[in-house]
Amino acid sequence: MDKKIESYLSFLAKQPEGTVYEEKPTSQTTPSKKSQTKQQLLDELKKQYSECSRCPLATQGRTNIVFGHGNPNAQVMFIGEGPGRDEDMQSLPFVGRAGKLLTKIIEAMGLRREEIYISNVVKCRPPHNRAPLPDESKTCKSIILYKEIKIIKPKIICTLGATATQELLERPISISKIRGTFVDFNGIQLLPTFHPAYLLRNPTKKRDAWEDMKKIIDKLASRKKPPAPQKNKRFK
Repeated sequence: MDKKIESYLSFLAKQPEGTVYEEKPTSQTTPSKKSQTKQQLLDELKKQYSECSRCPLATQGRTNIVFGHGNPNAQVMFIGEGPGRDEDMQSLPFVGRAGKLLTKIIEAMGLRREEIYISNVVKCRPPHNRAPLPDESKTCKSIILYKEIKIIKPKIICTLGATATQELLERPISISKIRGTFVDFNGIQLLPTFHPAYLLRNPTKKRDAWEDMKKIIDKLASRKKPPAPQKNKRFK
């Protein structure tokens, strides 16, 4: 018998009864969830629900599922209610007229879209851009949105509009009354503001929305060096 094998058997015979020997991990071992990057976890989530049919929106005319997009390590996460026509076609959140205004808002804050993360309560376009129904929102929140939030762990969530705010706080709200007020959301600071689409229809409310964004800037400043807002300190 090979001396190495004989020596190893002799070693085993001397060990206490019940000793368990674990196989050493190899390079082929699948990495644990903790060892995966946030981007890898987000990619897995998208792959898992790439053909989702868990709610009626899947059969009501969607072209693409519009997952969240942006920096997986973002400190700030913007959440709207659902994708519109442009988003449905391009499979990206906030790329239409409202999306362009949101980009201006972000840039006025001294940030870039590449630094933040943008998502929606539901990932499929509701017919005729109607608001998501309660069951649709509940399903999509539980299987995707809440998991996105858990992976990204943003410091601040900014909900855009009444629908997104109500869905995360799970209670009726008046956006005009609650906007600009920080609310605790499972340890994350949540600040509601007007939806960019609403601001396009009501441009006089842009001043109020900008006051809300300044509160986010101040909150970030309390954590580290704040971003430098644009000189005009407003978006148009």
